[in-house]
Amino acid sequence: MKRGLLGLTALLFAAPLYAEGLDSGDTAWILTSTALVLFMTIPGLSLFYAGLVRTKNVLSVLMQCFTITCLMSILWLVVGYSLAFSDGGAVNQFVGGLSNFFLGGIAEDTLRGTIPVSSFIAFQMTFAIITPALIVGGFAERMRFSAVVMFSAAWLLLVYAPICHWVWGGGWLSDLGLMDFAGGTVVHITAGVAAIVTAVVLGNRRGFPDTAMPPHNMTLTIAGAGMLWVGWFGFNGGSALAANGDAAMAILVTHMSAAAGAFTWMCAEWIKYGKPSALGAVTGMVAGLGTITPASGFVGPAGGLVIGICAGIVCFFATNFIKRSLKIDDSLDVFPVHGVGGALGTILTAVFASNALGIFSGQVDINIVSQLGTQAIGVIAVIVYTALVTFVILKVTGALVGNRVDDEVEVAGLDLNSHNERGYDI
Repeated sequence: MKRGLLGLTALLFAAPLYAEGLDSGDTAWILTSTALVLFMTIPGLSLFYAGLVRTKNVLSVLMQCFTITCLMSILWLVVGYSLAFSDGGAVNQFVGGLSNFFLGGIAEDTLRGTIPVSSFIAFQMTFAIITPALIVGGFAERMRFSAVVMFSAAWLLLVYAPICHWVWGGGWLSDLGLMDFAGGTVVHITAGVAAIVTAVVLGNRRGFPDTAMPPHNMTLTIAGAGMLWVGWFGFNGGSALAANGDAAMAILVTHMSAAAGAFTWMCAEWIKYGKPSALGAVTGMVAGLGTITPASGFVGPAGGLVIGICAGIVCFFATNFIKRSLKIDDSLDVFPVHGVGGALGTILTAVFASNALGIFSGQVDINIVSQLGTQAIGVIAVIVYTALVTFVILKVTGALVGNRVDDEVEVAGLDLNSHNERGYDI
């Protein structure tokens, strides 16, 4: 007993000398958040998307999400992190440099604030994984696997990494004062815009919009949606980079927005179509989560509730407009949910982050009108840059390997033709 107490005392006194500035609580939370965000992609997003496609394409979607996870992780280590977060020298405002090429200069005891920089790299890597994975929903059931791989790699380096640097890496939008706590611009607008550009360039699936293409397994989709909801606590709460009040508030407002988004979408369907659907409920949930993301560390609970309600209404009508009026086959509604939701949340951040709204007050002393202008500049810049570069990448991949599968392959399904396997053998 005495020896144990002496050992514990020695450990307590030695710890500050071993890692001055390191906070074990903050570190544990970021490591947990990293696992939660990776959980969002595999298995969360994978199952969510897999259930929404037809039986003949379920394995292709799972394989695309799994492959993107592997490839983005490798690229993040090699050069992605460096482009996003290192000093870019003369072009520092627009893209990082190569000082952290292959994560050079990163040691075990290197800190970023109160956490090891290795934990920050891993946490940000999960964001770099899920963002291109979200785009899969825009071209599901019709893009060549080789084109998916080539497109995702180029997109990470040419779109995601620069915009991440603009907002979080000390770039020009950060200097301008853009408020994006966890990725309304970096993740959701980029993914949504890339998805709809890809859908337009590839063209609609055969039979769309005249042929019904319902989800083949809503059980998978709802299971995946639940994993996304839970994982989003790490996505938004972890973005505080500390186990503190900002993280706690981010988790609270994230949950409220998700709940409000799901319930509002259900009510909108109930009024418009006579019955609420499970698909509508989970889509509204994702809309609420995506819309609260940029605001999550700045707003209060009541603000989060209102943002979720706005997400349910706006994204519901955006989805119907894209599919029914414009007849664009964004297969799994990435743009109206993530793109529109991310833009809406980024704009509303300027309103509900203000500490001047009584019960709806946020946590920041800002001029709402001035901040609205800054947020709008960020939204427009990210939309334009993402659309243009995504279009160029698609043209290059189309010329090199061809973006779209042949008609016969599309009719038969991508599972057998792309992977020589079936999602189901029963």
